[in-house]
Amino acid sequence: MNTRPLAITATVVRPVSLLWIRALSICSAALLTALAAQIVIPLPNTPVPMTLQTLMVLLTGALLGPALGAAGMGVYLLVGALGLPVFSMGRGGVEMIMAGATGGYLVGFLVAQPLLGWMSRPGSRYSLRLAASFVAAHAVIFGCGLTWLALHQQLTPADTLAKGLFPFLGDLLAKCVLALGVARCAAPAVRRIVRA
Repeated sequence: MNTRPLAITATVVRPVSLLWIRALSICSAALLTALAAQIVIPLPNTPVPMTLQTLMVLLTGALLGPALGAAGMGVYLLVGALGLPVFSMGRGGVEMIMAGATGGYLVGFLVAQPLLGWMSRPGSRYSLRLAASFVAAHAVIFGCGLTWLALHQQLTPADTLAKGLFPFLGDLLAKCVLALGVARCAAPAVRRIVRA
């Protein structure tokens, strides 16, 4: 007689707890990306600062999968658009996305998530697919960012690359290597918990 209510309780609580775990994962991704944005190295001759945001973007997609990763970046952008100081150097507001020099990179964070999550799903050749997903995600982020930067600053293609890509190549490689190490260790457990 006591086992039936316990079984019903367990089946009712499980979906609710999974919902809370996923919500917490989404909010954590947004929060960690916001914190990473505050670690800034301003670079000369470019309006684009070096931050740890893209490291968190890579890890969000690899750990949470396409849907939860996109939701995490969506929350990050929404909170920033509403004016909270979550973008680099403590800035916020919709103008940072719509009218700022780095708006394209920010949009690229969201656009890259489905690709990241899909390419980095567990399976054979996981490390190779994970590394490829990080390269592909950076291509998407920088594709969006460079296009926006060129239009916003009215730059030539050569100037766009000089200001928006070349200063970051070493940084991109380091972030890919670091993200690969973290994701290889953490992704199986995290994806099992959030069922991504």
